[in-house]
Amino acid sequence: MKVLVTGSSGGIGSAVAELFLETGHTVIGLDSKASVLGKRAGFTHYTVDIADAKTLPEIEGVEVLVNCAGVQNQSKKGHDDVDVNLRGTVNVTEKYAFQSAIKSVLTIASASAHTGAEFPLYSASKGALLAYTRNAAIRLAKYGATCNSLSPGGVMTELNRPVMEDSGMWKSIMDVTPLKKWATAQEIAQWCYFMTVTNRSCTGEDILIDNGETHLNATFVWPGV
Repeated sequence: MKVLVTGSSGGIGSAVAELFLETGHTVIGLDSKASVLGKRAGFTHYTVDIADAKTLPEIEGVEVLVNCAGVQNQSKKGHDDVDVNLRGTVNVTEKYAFQSAIKSVLTIASASAHTGAEFPLYSASKGALLAYTRNAAIRLAKYGATCNSLSPGGVMTELNRPVMEDSGMWKSIMDVTPLKKWATAQEIAQWCYFMTVTNRSCTGEDILIDNGETHLNATFVWPGV
């Protein structure tokens, strides 16, 4: 299948792109950074700013769209979290998903969409993605396509290094995480594969993957917060 992955140059996005390549799919990556996957057979990379719809390339016949691109409590070229996480995701989905070849759309949201226990604009952007996912799911149903979101809690990525490498903050996080661990990017990629390739009946839903933290003991630990 032809798979489009945003945020493909790091974290969950690169793990998703890698998994789809390994399982024989054609993958197109969109990211504001250069590719980290090199010149791989079946992989095409575009360096774009998804918050600016005018920069998006013309790509026909996308069958699977996985929206992984996102920022946290930062600005890039004048964009804030809402610009990238929400508007960028809407830009990509509206441009590539609503056509006859589409089979599934999946968006990476966040556990903070449920708890609000993070930076204000980040939490707002991720919460809005849950509503947008349901809106898109209603409209994509006419193509027979599923549309869902995943809400990870802590994931072992470069973005989360500030707390992963601080023993005190890491202990505070583990104290309120029932399974006493975070997910890896590769584990979230497996969820992405299941929800877009294996799943054919679940749509308009958000799947929370946070090792039990949100419903059992929600908190937010970060430097200076």
